[in-house]
Amino acid sequence: MKAYIIQPEYSTDLSRSDSLFEQKLTLLRGIPGDAGIIVLPEYSDVPCAAKTREDVIRLHERYFGRLMDACAEAAVRCGATLFVNALSEEETGYRNTTFCFDSRGKIAGKYFKAHIPPAEAERTKLDMEYTFEYGRSYTVVIDGVKYAFLTCYDFYFYEAFPMIAREEPDVIIGCSLQRSDTHSASEIMCRFAAYNTNTYVIRSSVSFDEASDVCGASMIVAPDGTVLTNMYGKTGVACAEINPHAKYLKPAGYGNPPAPHWKYIEYGRRPRGYRNAGSGISKTELQLPYPRICAHRGFPAVAPENSMPSLGAAVAMGADEIEFDLWPTADGEIVSIHDKKLERVSDGEGKVYEHTLAELRRLDFGSKFNEHFRGLRIPLFEEILQKFAGRVIMNIHVKTLSDEYDTGAMKKIVGLVRQYDCEKYVYFMISHDGVIRKFRDYAPDIAVCVGHRSDRPYAIVDRAIELGAGKVQLFKPYFDQSMIDKAKDHGIKLNVFFADDPEEAERYLDMGVDTILSNDCGAVMPTVRNHVKK
Repeated sequence: MKAYIIQPEYSTDLSRSDSLFEQKLTLLRGIPGDAGIIVLPEYSDVPCAAKTREDVIRLHERYFGRLMDACAEAAVRCGATLFVNALSEEETGYRNTTFCFDSRGKIAGKYFKAHIPPAEAERTKLDMEYTFEYGRSYTVVIDGVKYAFLTCYDFYFYEAFPMIAREEPDVIIGCSLQRSDTHSASEIMCRFAAYNTNTYVIRSSVSFDEASDVCGASMIVAPDGTVLTNMYGKTGVACAEINPHAKYLKPAGYGNPPAPHWKYIEYGRRPRGYRNAGSGISKTELQLPYPRICAHRGFPAVAPENSMPSLGAAVAMGADEIEFDLWPTADGEIVSIHDKKLERVSDGEGKVYEHTLAELRRLDFGSKFNEHFRGLRIPLFEEILQKFAGRVIMNIHVKTLSDEYDTGAMKKIVGLVRQYDCEKYVYFMISHDGVIRKFRDYAPDIAVCVGHRSDRPYAIVDRAIELGAGKVQLFKPYFDQSMIDKAKDHGIKLNVFFADDPEEAERYLDMGVDTILSNDCGAVMPTVRNHVKK
C-alpha cells in the first residue's frame, strides 16, 4: 500500500490565504491513483497562521466546504482512505477534528484532538469539555486497517501511548502543525510513537520555509522506528510503500520469545510510580466549574469527621471538594484532626501537637462517633494523599495559632502536595495573614483561601484583596451581599461555611456564593447540582 503525505506552504500573512489554499488543493489533485492512504495537515481549512478566533472562524467558513468536497473527490479518484484535519462545528462548539474519508468519499470517522493547547483553549476558544471525559483511545477500522490518531500537541503526551498501544492499531495518523519544533525533535517524537505502539506513524505538517529547521518534517515511520521518508522543510508530496499489518517483534527480554515492545513493557508496569491518571481524575482547581459542594471534614453524617472513612464516603458520593484540617505532631508528622485538643473525638487527652505520631496512633478515634468505628486511627496527611490525590479538590485547612507557623511543618505540607502531584488539586485555607504570606512566598503556585478571623470578621474580602488571594471562606453569619459583590468585582471566589439545609444552601447560591461547605453533602448536593442546571 502506498501512503502519501502532503506538506503545503504556510504563512503568517493572511492576505495569502486564497493562494495557499489553492496550492493545497493543487497538491491534493496531483496525488496519483495508486494511493492507499492520503494525509493532510492540521487546520487544512485555515491555510495561514490566524491569531484571533474571528480570523480562524472566518477562514474556516470560507474554505471548509471546498476542502471537504476536494477530499471526498480525491478519496474516490484514488480509491484511498484520506485523512484531513479541520474545524468541526459540533453541538457544543467548534472542535479540532480529523475527518476520515473512506474510498467511497464518505466520512467513516472523526477524531477529536485529545489535548488542547493554550492557544486553542484561550484564544480560539475551542470546545474542550470532552477532553476531560474518560474513554478508550479512539480508533476506526476502514477497509480492514485499524487507525489511531495523534494531532499535533497530542504527540507530546507520551503517557497516552500505552493506551493507544493496547488498542493494537495498524497506523497512527498525525495531522500536525507543531510550528516551533525542529525537524530532529519531530522525528524523535514520531519514531518514539511508532516503536512504542508498534504501528506506522504517518505525519503531515506544513512548511514556513524550505530552508528552515523548524516546522515541517512530514514523515512516515515504520513500527521498528525506521524513517521511511521525511520531507523536512520541502513543500509538496511524499510517498512510501507500507504494509499496515506488518508488526515489529523483538525479544521480550534476553532469551525470551519475540513480542511487541509495548507488551514487554506492560509486564513491568507499576502505575503507582507515575503521574496521577485514570478514570477517577478530577478536573483541577482552575478547571472545575462552580458552584461546588465541599464535604466539610468529609462526610461526618455517616463516619467520624476527618477520618479516612469520612473522606472516602464524600469522594464516593461525588463531592467536588473535601475539606479537612491539618496539625503537626510533636515529632514533625502531619495529621488530620480539627480540634487542637484530643478529648472530643478520641479517648486521648491534651493537645495534638504535644504528642508524637506513635502516641496518637495508639488512640481510638472512632468509638466516640459509633462503636462500629472502634479502633479507628488518626490519618496522616500523606495517607489522605495516597488515596485521593487528583481525584477530588482538597480544601486543606492549615490550623494555626498565630501569625507564626513552623517552617518545617510548612515545608512538609507543601512537599507532600508536590510529591503526590497535587499542586493543581489543592488550596490551603488559612486564617492568619502572616501564615498566608509565608505559604504564598514559599509556594506561590499553590492557591490560598483566606479564612475567618474573629477579631476582623467583616474584613475577610478586604484582607483577600490586600493579600492577593483568589478565594475566601466566609463564616456565617459574618457576611452580607455587599461583601459578596465586592469579592466578585475583584475576581475572588467565595466559599461559605456552612449549610446543611438545602434551602439555606440555595439562598447562599442565589447570593453569589461559589462553594457550599456542608457536614451533610448527601443532603445539600442535589441543590448544588440543580443550581448548576439552572
